[in-house]
Amino acid sequence: MDINHDAQEGLQLCGESVRIPEKSFKKLVEITFDIILGKKDETSFDASNTLDSVNPGTLKEAYYGLVTLVIEAVKTDSSLTDISSYLEECKWDSDRIEYLNKVFSGTRPDIQALLSSTRTVFPHIVDVDWRLDYYVKNKYLDKVNKPTYLISLKTEESNKNGYSDVEFSCSMEQLQDLVGKLKDACKSLEKASQM
Repeated sequence: MDINHDAQEGLQLCGESVRIPEKSFKKLVEITFDIILGKKDETSFDASNTLDSVNPGTLKEAYYGLVTLVIEAVKTDSSLTDISSYLEECKWDSDRIEYLNKVFSGTRPDIQALLSSTRTVFPHIVDVDWRLDYYVKNKYLDKVNKPTYLISLKTEESNKNGYSDVEFSCSMEQLQDLVGKLKDACKSLEKASQM
């Protein structure tokens, strides 16, 4: 595993029972895994009375080390033996290693699924609704006499259920410009896919 020096120091702090007592250690591990899985956020540290006895700086470093270890272990598909030997190098006792391995093996599939689905997905346009409005006048001018198109693009993201709407209004010239740019984008995509 490729863990940087700062994270390694955090893991060494996490292994010291003088700085992080056993009860606080278990709570720290539990909260860390819940944060990684998105069940909780960092405010959980403030809400936990068990962690009050731990120095905030030590807690922050230990949390950083644990998160780095877990993500790196999942990313490199490290075995529990690899993790155990690494933690022994960080001077962890066998009870802490065993507890972390138990929690890690129980949540590993969920973390792997979460990491495999972490990517940027742009919304896809699946439908378009439009309406033509004609402004005769507004509060600033007596006569406007211009058509305005109200357009609603229905979009879908692959990582979310349901649809969302993108709504905007534009003039005839702006609509023609949009259509031209969309045609150019389609041509560019066709060329790129043929290469």
